[in-house]
Amino acid sequence: MRIFLDTANTDELRQGVKWGVVSGVTTNPTLIAQEGNKEYQSVVQDICAIVNGPVSAEVVVEGVEAMLEQARTLASWHHNVVVKIPATPEGLEVTSILAKEGIKVNLTLCFSPNQALLAALAGATYVSPFVGRLDDIGQDGMLLVKSIIEMFKYYSYSTKVIAASIRHPMHCLAASQVGADIATIPFKVLKQMIKHPLTEDGNARFLSDWQRVSGKNNL
Repeated sequence: MRIFLDTANTDELRQGVKWGVVSGVTTNPTLIAQEGNKEYQSVVQDICAIVNGPVSAEVVVEGVEAMLEQARTLASWHHNVVVKIPATPEGLEVTSILAKEGIKVNLTLCFSPNQALLAALAGATYVSPFVGRLDDIGQDGMLLVKSIIEMFKYYSYSTKVIAASIRHPMHCLAASQVGADIATIPFKVLKQMIKHPLTEDGNARFLSDWQRVSGKNNL
């Protein structure tokens, strides 16, 4: 399973890339707005310059023609841009047209296997089932991811599954266990994944013992 960062914060992204574990990004206008008064295009292009992988940028207009126009504009910003389209009737039509034009689509806001099936049939490169938001209303978000993966495997669909709306490290672990192609996660979850109190205690003990046996205060 690959890991994408769900962020518009370029400092977070640079750190994740330095760790060698981040291979793509998903973002949206809400995440970009959280970074202050920054222009959408410049942020997306900055992200594309940091990570050499797919960068999902979201269409935020309604109507097929308007969505197509914005999607084509987004795709023109960088060859790694993947256009995020909502799982709506208009979104399916737009996805089908863009796929025929060779523009990669991430069908987002997916909350059912039927939506995922239609995404694959329309030619979406990725589909993003939202785990956390389903959990919030008492449904099993990871069961949705599992169901989509099994369906895609049965029919040999090429559409990749991005486990999205990840809230904590156990979500990420569960996504890997059910076979998700990608988990897109906040930077805070990425940091939580590497931390463990026994690792920290053991490392502190090793450093202390090294100083004692070597007679040095520093390595």
